[in-house]
Amino acid sequence: MDDNTFSRRESLRMAALVAGMAAVPATAAAATKAKAPKGKPKFDFITKIDFKDPKWTRDTYARIDADIDPSKEKCGWIKGKAMGVRPNEKVRKLFDVEGFSFVRTKRLEDGSYRRMLREVVFYRDPVTGEIMKEWDNPYTGERVKVVPIANDPFNFTISEFIQGPPSYGGLQNAEPTKIPFLQDWEFGPNGTMMLQTGIDMIYPNALQPDKWVRESSGVMNRVSEHFIYTVKREDVENPHLTHIPHVGAWSRVTPWLPWMLMGQAEGMINYFTHFTTVAGEKELPADIVAAARAMDEKWLHAPTEDYGPSLSSLENYAREQTPAPVPAGWSPPKPPAPAAPFPVKKP
Repeated sequence: MDDNTFSRRESLRMAALVAGMAAVPATAAAATKAKAPKGKPKFDFITKIDFKDPKWTRDTYARIDADIDPSKEKCGWIKGKAMGVRPNEKVRKLFDVEGFSFVRTKRLEDGSYRRMLREVVFYRDPVTGEIMKEWDNPYTGERVKVVPIANDPFNFTISEFIQGPPSYGGLQNAEPTKIPFLQDWEFGPNGTMMLQTGIDMIYPNALQPDKWVRESSGVMNRVSEHFIYTVKREDVENPHLTHIPHVGAWSRVTPWLPWMLMGQAEGMINYFTHFTTVAGEKELPADIVAAARAMDEKWLHAPTEDYGPSLSSLENYAREQTPAPVPAGWSPPKPPAPAAPFPVKKP
């Protein structure tokens, strides 16, 4: 399946899902009920909607983020763009991003879910759409090697209590809490529900600037990630549905990517993407499947057991790459000078 075919198919698929969320005719609703499984649900989870119940939040979020049936793996697809932001100039599109993840869960004794995931994201040329192996950095005029996001694993526990931010191999430490796990839910129009989640972090950088002169954005790493999910209320309340279909958006504010070799230059990267669940490898673009398989077959399957540590692409970069040479007299690229003050006419 080529990328254009995928794009058309996914556009129709997502449009159909959104349309279905926006309006469910009585006949369609009756057909859905007629096909619903009969008898006792196979898995025990809370379906009665209660935004103030941390156990309902736990079960519902686990059903969105993954599939609580441990025999099934959920495949998530993501696509969007990455923008460069510097002072004194307009925001610039740098490249497109597209990738996928495979996730599995297992139920823990206390009712929590251990979510076990692998994810890979590639960078595409914004003009040709091809997966890039090299990239011409417009800020430095230098051709650099592109390093895709490849996280194996990225696991965490979904509990009735807030688990705290990721540890990133011990770089970020947070004490366990007993704060109930509640999220920002609201009812939308025509039987939809919307969830907003996010995390804002600043923690020690795995790429310290004394060693990683050209890759490091500084001593501390500051990242924000935010998500919006849209689901059908009837799916949330369905006791037979172990995964809740959804469409969503993900944004990320992060320092320059280390392989851009920007050093501590002013500015940042903003990701803007959309995502949804797909039916595994067959609904993913053929080129990113082939690229992932060329790295390792494992990227096309969810983990079957829990292991770690769970690291982000930054910590993985520090473990897998080597510092770039620093040319004599090199310094980070500088943004344009501020514009001159706008002249004010005297009365």
